[in-house]
Amino acid sequence: MQKSFVLDTNVILYDPMSIYKFGKNEIFIPLVVIEEVDRFKRDQNENGRNARMFSRIIDELRAKGSLVDGVDLDNGGKLYLSVDQASESNILKQTNLDLNDNIILSCALHLKENGKKQVLLVTKDINLRLKSDVIGIKAEDYGQKDVTFDEIYSGILERVSTEEELEEFRQNRFLELDADQATRDGIFPNQYFIMHLEGNERRRELGRYDQVKGGIVPLINPREGVWGIYPKNMEQQFAFDALLNEDVKLVSLMGKAGTGKTLLALSAGLEMTVTQEKYSRLLVSRPVQPLGKDLGYLPGDVNEKLGPWMQPIFDNMDFLFGQQRGESASYEDLINHGFLHIEPLTYIRGRSIPGQYLIVDEAQNLSPHEVKTIITRAGDGTKIILTGDCYQIDNPYLDEINNGLVYCLEKMKSVPIVAHSNLRQGERSELSEAASQYL
Repeated sequence: MQKSFVLDTNVILYDPMSIYKFGKNEIFIPLVVIEEVDRFKRDQNENGRNARMFSRIIDELRAKGSLVDGVDLDNGGKLYLSVDQASESNILKQTNLDLNDNIILSCALHLKENGKKQVLLVTKDINLRLKSDVIGIKAEDYGQKDVTFDEIYSGILERVSTEEELEEFRQNRFLELDADQATRDGIFPNQYFIMHLEGNERRRELGRYDQVKGGIVPLINPREGVWGIYPKNMEQQFAFDALLNEDVKLVSLMGKAGTGKTLLALSAGLEMTVTQEKYSRLLVSRPVQPLGKDLGYLPGDVNEKLGPWMQPIFDNMDFLFGQQRGESASYEDLINHGFLHIEPLTYIRGRSIPGQYLIVDEAQNLSPHEVKTIITRAGDGTKIILTGDCYQIDNPYLDEINNGLVYCLEKMKSVPIVAHSNLRQGERSELSEAASQYL
């Protein structure tokens, strides 16, 4: 049975191509949504770009015929620009129909009252979904809905091995895996292995599946540490292997607060850029997304304005350079010599970034479109690191499943130049770990 989807404004601002994502069904966009989109079109942020893109798409569709009467989409669906119609039901009399959200609800209810069998309101607004349920209109979030966060690809796989296999791996530094069997078992390129004896997890070996070589290879494990940082658990060993592997061009590190995501990425970046000179520059960036109420405009030049936003990066740099111990070395020297550059993601659109080690911190606050924009900036020889905690999302239109970090991980986990490590064990401090678990 054909369905009728009513789209909220936030769906369009999240994904301007969303009208093509509902198959051979009807898509209704209330006129009030067009008005709301119009208010965003002059913004210079991602919402503004998506609003302008959507307006261009709608204008092209308008050439096919009347949007009120419906125009056919390339995917077999049909798009309607719905003139706002008030429902005749008494159920909305207690609501304020001057509010745009309630007008959208009224439009959805009007469609149902006029013969549409399956009307679904699609919105990323939780409260609007609640109100929709109250009036008898089925509502759903936009984006991935069929998985839970615990089902997201972890990048790590336990394998029960024999004593002979463990000995072969130790002696030859390689354990062959049949390619067809690896495909049937759902093993992805650069997936990390914990190989142990059955019933004895202490007798174990750690490795990474190398799709080119067709087997499990040992981890990259510098004996002298990486800029004074040593891995404190298995997951951090996996992370360092991905961060230091030149064949891996995209790394995603996911974990709760205090697991060491940013510190590991920065130390590896300094090692690969300054010590080994594999990359021309270490570029560190993060989205400008406030926690709580924004403080408004900040005084000073661009560097002074960025100071509060980039302070978490500076804190980690201070730790790596030992300034808390009174040492004289400073990351500012690297900035002055052009080896290290710290900037917000605001200025990355349109750039080409070749031969650099790019770290994008707090990537969970990025939309899928923003992540795509960042990764497509990579020029020849560039490596990109995405770090984030999907339980600490500040963007109101994103959640732990539908954000740029998870989207990128799920879409690119089968690419041979991509690796992922999920960090679960907190190492910042005993207090930090306790707060992550109990608060």
